[in-house]
Amino acid sequence: MTKKWWKAAGIRAIKTVAQTAVATIGTTAMFSEVSWAVVGSTALLAGVLSMLTSVAGLPEVE
Repeated sequence: MTKKWWKAAGIRAIKTVAQTAVATIGTTAMFSEVSWAVVGSTALLAGVLSMLTSVAGLPEVE
């Protein structure tokens, strides 16, 4: 796990967190008011899962 790996995995995780937050906000807004606790916890979990998935390998890091 080099500096390059951490940077690539971090960028992927940040993108995943942002995408998950946007999707969660859109979904919850359709049914009721937005629950920021749900948005935050769901996005955070997605970021953690992204980092764990990156352990299996990143195509941009050899």
